[in-house]
Amino acid sequence: MIDIVSAGFFVMAALALLGSPGPAIAALLAMGRLHGMATGLRFYHGWQIGLAIAAAAAAAGLLSLIEAIPGAMLVMAVAASLYLVWLSWNIASAPVGADLSVARRETSPTLAGGVVLGLTNPKAYIAFASLFAAYRLSQDGALDMQAKWTLCVFIMIVVDIFWLWLGVVLGKVKLEPSSERALNICFGLVILAAAIVSLIDLVGA
Repeated sequence: MIDIVSAGFFVMAALALLGSPGPAIAALLAMGRLHGMATGLRFYHGWQIGLAIAAAAAAAGLLSLIEAIPGAMLVMAVAASLYLVWLSWNIASAPVGADLSVARRETSPTLAGGVVLGLTNPKAYIAFASLFAAYRLSQDGALDMQAKWTLCVFIMIVVDIFWLWLGVVLGKVKLEPSSERALNICFGLVILAAAIVSLIDLVGA
């Protein structure tokens, strides 16, 4: 039996933690704007797979095991940050105007890239572990964890597809090449800044 009131509070907390803008959200926006929905879904699907596995690991209590390995969280954070740095550079330096087809080819999102980012994002593991520990949805331990995992995955699917769609909408706005270049640079800088802040927070924790 699921406690509906607790589930409601869990959903609100999960929306705040998992739906707030960050480097991956900025990447989804940029992918949607540059590539459209069909191509952007590759990165989106990979991101969802990686996060679903991370949520399952947190539900199974594997975060404590990961944290017990010296430097494991730092290695994961560095790996995620390096991918985001590469992604931010490709987006910021992408050709504009008549060369947009080149931009789409050079920054084409991949399923593997999304999976890697989802799996190596230590902030995601910490967010899931915090959510799972803070709320109890059922007295049945197995049902409790299954319900939390299912709700988190559902929330991520809905929230992230919204951000990707918003990027697609932005991509349909006609801009001058100079404005398009400025927007690409802004997206790249947001991804880079968020990645650096996340890494610094983890190192300082």
